[in-house]
Amino acid sequence: MQTMMIIFACVHNAGRSQIAKAFFNALARQDNLNLVAQSAGTNPGLCVHPEVIQVMQEIGIDLTNEKPQLLTLQLATSTNLLITMGCNEKCPYIPELKIISWNIEDPNGKSINEVRKIRDEIKVKVDDLMFELKNS
Repeated sequence: MQTMMIIFACVHNAGRSQIAKAFFNALARQDNLNLVAQSAGTNPGLCVHPEVIQVMQEIGIDLTNEKPQLLTLQLATSTNLLITMGCNEKCPYIPELKIISWNIEDPNGKSINEVRKIRDEIKVKVDDLMFELKNS
């Protein structure tokens, strides 16, 4: 069975998409599923936001070594599903690629409590996505 590849994309690949990728890959490993996620950004930052690293460390996920990467046409064509979070108009267009848009606020510059809420919102969306993928 071929591995299904998912890309989570946002503008800077320094917050939302990194959180989603981490949750998704943890669930896929836990359930021993043939699913893998990557994350990318249309205008990648230099590093993952410190407040994002902090709120993920609070729940046992370490993002300190993650590096933002550019969402290229080549990367997008290697995936089965693209989930965008605020970068729709700048994402590569690939006719046969399924794209889902999640309206999630950017955690950059937000208070730590607001970033926790964003993290938890992403977790719910990833849980729902995983349920859909396992039952499709």
